[in-house]
Amino acid sequence: MTRTPSPRTASPRHRATRPSVWLALTTAAAMVTLPPLPATAADGPEQIVNGTFESGTAPWWGTSNTTLEVEDGRLCADVPGGTANPWDVIIGQDNIPLVKDETYAFSFSGAAPQGGPRTVKALVQLPVDPYTQYLSATPELGATAADHRFTFTSPVDLPGAQVAFQLGGSATPWRFCVDDVSLKGGAEPEVYEPDTGPRVRVNMVGYLPAGPKRATLVTEKTEPVSWTLKRDGEVVAEGETVPRGVDASSGQNVHSIDFSQVKASLTGYTLTADGETSRPFDIGADVYSDLGTDALKFYYTQRSGIEILDTLRPGYGRPAGHVGVAPNRGDIEVPCKPGVCDYTLNVKGGWYDAGDHGKYVVNGGISVHQLMSTFERTKADRLHGDGDLNIPESGNGVPDILDEARWEQEFLLSMQVPDGRPHAGMAHHKIHDANWTGLPLLPHLDPQARELHAVSTAATLNLAATAAQAARVFAPYDAAFAARNLAAAKKAWAAAKADPARYADPADATGGGAYDDTDVTDEFYWAAAELYLATAGKEFADHVLASPHHTGDIWRERGFDWGHTAQLGRLQLATVPNALPDRARVRQSVLEGADRYLAVQKAHPYGVPYNPGDYDWGSSHLVLNNMVVMAVAHDISGEAKYHEGVLEGLDYIFGRNALNQSYVTGYGEVASKNQHSRWYAHQLDPSLPNPPRGTLAGGPNSAIQDPVAQAKLKGCKPQFCYIDDIESWATNELTINWNAPLAWIGSYLATPALAVPPGTCKVTYTGHGQWPEGFNTQVTVTNTGPKAIDGWSLSWSFLGGQTVRRHWNADLDQEGATVTARNLAWNKVIKPGASVSFGFIGAEAPGPNPRPERLLLNGVLCK
Repeated sequence: MTRTPSPRTASPRHRATRPSVWLALTTAAAMVTLPPLPATAADGPEQIVNGTFESGTAPWWGTSNTTLEVEDGRLCADVPGGTANPWDVIIGQDNIPLVKDETYAFSFSGAAPQGGPRTVKALVQLPVDPYTQYLSATPELGATAADHRFTFTSPVDLPGAQVAFQLGGSATPWRFCVDDVSLKGGAEPEVYEPDTGPRVRVNMVGYLPAGPKRATLVTEKTEPVSWTLKRDGEVVAEGETVPRGVDASSGQNVHSIDFSQVKASLTGYTLTADGETSRPFDIGADVYSDLGTDALKFYYTQRSGIEILDTLRPGYGRPAGHVGVAPNRGDIEVPCKPGVCDYTLNVKGGWYDAGDHGKYVVNGGISVHQLMSTFERTKADRLHGDGDLNIPESGNGVPDILDEARWEQEFLLSMQVPDGRPHAGMAHHKIHDANWTGLPLLPHLDPQARELHAVSTAATLNLAATAAQAARVFAPYDAAFAARNLAAAKKAWAAAKADPARYADPADATGGGAYDDTDVTDEFYWAAAELYLATAGKEFADHVLASPHHTGDIWRERGFDWGHTAQLGRLQLATVPNALPDRARVRQSVLEGADRYLAVQKAHPYGVPYNPGDYDWGSSHLVLNNMVVMAVAHDISGEAKYHEGVLEGLDYIFGRNALNQSYVTGYGEVASKNQHSRWYAHQLDPSLPNPPRGTLAGGPNSAIQDPVAQAKLKGCKPQFCYIDDIESWATNELTINWNAPLAWIGSYLATPALAVPPGTCKVTYTGHGQWPEGFNTQVTVTNTGPKAIDGWSLSWSFLGGQTVRRHWNADLDQEGATVTARNLAWNKVIKPGASVSFGFIGAEAPGPNPRPERLLLNGVLCK
């Protein structure tokens, strides 16, 4: 008997405030017309017919590519190789009655006597579209039969559910056998209890020697208790905890511990309090040394349209995805959804947005922006260089972070509607499969048709913003690419102004997330800010100054994200040199926002700069984005409190949380490793890898939209609304915009200037003339410290493509936009209170040429 293959575990993408997709699906399930319900299932009768196969194989059925037979009293079938999806091969039984709110036990004995071990999907589900899954389990079958048992509570009355074993997705054939299949009501609900380890919660990665060092103790005691910090069994420090009462975000009674006085850089510390000893951690200047690089390396393995080389990422190599090689439909000539357009576009490349194969302009926009901002912030430091990410473009003379950003920016440019077509200049909102696919599924095996979706104002403004930014950062490396971006940005801006309210359809969520947004005034503000920074144009300055977002309170506690982008414009105007008339107020507003997050952090017993009550989808990256605001405030002011706030925020990410786990793969003794992904799917297929080191999990999400989270986390306190399960797309997704702020913060922590106290120098950078093709500048360096400077070098960066032509009184060299001036023999020493001066003639470039603001003398940030 043949049945239509049941599809996928979906991974819809929404703002957490939107209605639960799961609720919509269960509503659909309740509307299906099927045979009448039995009186009850509460007494626990057997729901499976012929689960012992004593009377042959009926009423069990299989897809047409396998044959059912009874062997040694069990049902067996040969599973063909060369299938892409789990549902390509199914064995199942229909007409299984379910009763709403009844708890069922589903059990069976399974084996893979040939070609094993194999991970299969065992499902109890709706048998018609949308194939809602009430139980989804992924047992591993070995050569010898083993018993498996699962429980679930049905959320619906459904007289005709389906039990299914999905067996496809294997390159090689194997044999499946099953026996003693049973489904009975009246089971005791299984209460999910996460293993939270010791009640002393620390940053398992470690602490910087000069930074804050705080931990949280979970205890019923209300009075202070003693704590000891040990290493190799010896007490290093001791003190008393500070009771904090019941933490609303976890429901726990907690105490705080502060051991910031310990600064010795050593490994293997542990903290003991109330009879509990923490997991080990280190103190050292290098505890975050790889964080920024690892977070950035994530993007290469997310690339679409290119082979991922195992020589560059051992264990992660795979063929190019979506290049039109069968069975893949490819992204080279992608048509629109019916009724959207009558042309095709080549949208090959870019990054897969998350654990699925979709590519979205609004999510790609904030992601590539934060990567380019990571580079732009550190140009003077030369922190990001050519070769540091080990990608195919390494060695081409361009910093790897820009090569990676370009991979996505090229895709964004390709989504712009060509001239002569309806909505010319606007950007298509997204491109993805016509229908959802399942897990696991490598991109090159995806057999789905690909479709362009309608244009949107939000996507168009994301393109305008990122293209304007790219025009600046790429100018020193590829003037033609920079000019192409600037032209695209201006065209997108004009198109968005002409069609300012073309919103993405919230119902357009088949095969990919809707990413709908009905307020794009923030995107207009961000795009205008980037275009102003790139051009100094009056139109863009006027829009910035008139926008309510320019002076409004934009520092929401929940943090900024793809749907709230006014903060990006504000941060850029505060950090990128420009001549905006109220720029001092803009910069002050960043400090005010950071102060707000510091206040939230100080009040939070776990030291989290995020406490909105319920937790949002992707809460981990929202925490990090609030930390970005703190870090920018530190760049602007130099005040240590902001830097310390960033460090304490990382404690939450790396283990000082209610679950006592790190949310970054490979960081900490207990860390997320089963993030929702179709190709980092080791939990489902042992031959596939877990996500690469440095991958951020979405984190606690109070809405728990997916079935796994709903089954196990019902009634969870916000910090407990997380499970490290590949099927939990609502709490454990990975995405390009999750990792972007992790990379930004990792880069911030690696910036050398952070380690040097300011106040030892002053630099005066004075323009003495500017003409159409050049400019004349004099630089004076003053020693404001108590000791003579014996040998000096000064580094800064231009805004765009400016270059030094001639210079005097110093040796100058330039790499990209970054210039370094070094002393000559006769002006090597600068005595306290003394100055040296040098000058240069520069070649102009398109756009403004403001005074640099990040000038580093021997690594010291000078004002």
